[in-house]
Order: sequence, then C-alpha cells, then structure tokens
Amino acid sequence: MNTAKRTEIFQRLQAANPNPTTELEYNSTFQLLIAVILSAQATDKSVNLATRRFFPKHGTPQELLALGESGLAEHIKTIGLYKTKARNVIMTCQRLLELHGGEVPENREALEALPGVGRKTANVVLNTAFGHPTIAVDTHIFRVANRTGIAPGKTVLEVERKLNKVIPKPFLLDAHHWLILHGRYVCVARKPKCPQCGISDLCEYKTKTI
Repeated sequence: MNTAKRTEIFQRLQAANPNPTTELEYNSTFQLLIAVILSAQATDKSVNLATRRFFPKHGTPQELLALGESGLAEHIKTIGLYKTKARNVIMTCQRLLELHGGEVPENREALEALPGVGRKTANVVLNTAFGHPTIAVDTHIFRVANRTGIAPGKTVLEVERKLNKVIPKPFLLDAHHWLILHGRYVCVARKPKCPQCGISDLCEYKTKTI
C-alpha cells in the first residue's frame, strides 16, 4: 500500500469521526489508567459497568487503597481475571503515592514499571491522557492493519512499529482510536461489514464480503 492510499484512508476515517476518543469512561488520568488496566482481555462496556460502581466514591489512589483489594474485587468480579487485576490496581495505587505523589507519570518507563501496566496500556495512557502519538495495538488494530494492508505484520510490536512509520503525521495522534473503532464496529473478526465500510475500495483484503 502506498502513501497516497494510506492518506486517503485516514482522511475518510477523520471525516467520519473528527474527534475520536476511547470508549472507556473516566474523569481523571488516574481513572483512565485504572480503566485500561481492567480492560485487558475484557470489553470496554464491561469495564464501564464495573467502574461506575466504584469510581464515584473511590476514584483516587487514596480512596482505592481505603477500599482495599477484597473490596475492589467485589466491584470488578464481572470482569475476567478480576482477582489479579484487583491486586495490581491496589499495588499500582501504592506505587503512585510512594513514587509519583499520587500522579500518573507521563513517561513510558515509569508507567510500565507499575503493576498490571504493559506496553499497550502505557501507549493508551500516553496517547489519550497526554497527547503522545502512540498506538496501542490490540486485536482490533492488529486485524485492521493486516487486512487492509495499511501495516501488515506478524506480531503486535511489528505492526505498531510499521504503523508509526507509515501513518501520515497529521493523522498519527488519532490513528489509534480510528483503527480500534473501525475494527470494533466495521472490520469485525468473523464477518467484516465491507458493504458498510467507508474505505472498502482502498482496502487490500482479498476476501471482502461485498
């Protein structure tokens, strides 16, 4: 796929959704971090249902520490791996207070040192909260990048590096959200909705459902 075609793809995605953002619900950078930690192997919808139960009264590191691991686990037990996630969240709250004054660091190395935070989670926080042009390659972005031909690759890291290299700079900041939403609602896993796709004529997927 050439640069002109990639540019046209992102121009269309931008026209359809000029101000894309995460579907996770949060009111602070800290709450975003916690929501993203909880979203591993879970849907944004299930995370939002859970965080609505405890963010209003336990939306800061201090408040979550007061709630405790078992208390948090009760609120998030509808989410997969909830016991591990509850433990990681409480440990993250402790680290934030001990090392960062209760604030979420704007630094990849510091973010990835927090329990439950890997490269993908750090990329989401850096992009959504701090405006860094990072791309968190999840299953949706991996699928879209490979199917369309925008940035094919065999591993998540390979796709991430290719996307950062080939996406035209004017679109890099919001590309993460456009690609996730496109994969979540249009370029779905089993039966992609090619007839409803605004970039189907530019897509290089060989078995389009048109």
